[in-house]
Amino acid sequence: MNPTRRRRLLLVLGFAAAAAVAVTLVTLALRENITYLYTPSQVYAGEAADQAVFRLGGMVAEGSLQREEGTLKVRFAVNDGDAVMPVEYEGILPDLFRENQAVIATGRREGDVFVATQVLAKHDETYMPREVAEAMARQHQKHGVPADADTAPAGDGAD
Repeated sequence: MNPTRRRRLLLVLGFAAAAAVAVTLVTLALRENITYLYTPSQVYAGEAADQAVFRLGGMVAEGSLQREEGTLKVRFAVNDGDAVMPVEYEGILPDLFRENQAVIATGRREGDVFVATQVLAKHDETYMPREVAEAMARQHQKHGVPADADTAPAGDGAD
């Protein structure tokens, strides 16, 4: 092989190796920033065990909202129809946050309590986030519970 071809071959191999390293680094960075959505039943079943930070979705359980006087600390429970998980949050809740409404909380599990860093509430009376509705429907199907209007998405989220 003459020196010019050898130089070109090494240059092409160097670019290919650099591209492979770049793709690997981007993939690893994106994988670390993904947050998955789980229902309380899935969390208790251990599906979220390897996730440091994840999203918990479901309905705010009726009668579970407790505010700590003089602070922004709030405790409530998220219910998916099969299981209930207590949630602690310190911060300002969305205006539409209330009991019996769909909620998605981002945070981590500490023992049996989910410590939220962000809480999102649905935007109107007829919408449940699609991910929450699908996850709740899967849980109901596993247990043979018929799907009802409360667990079906009423909107496509494009509103």
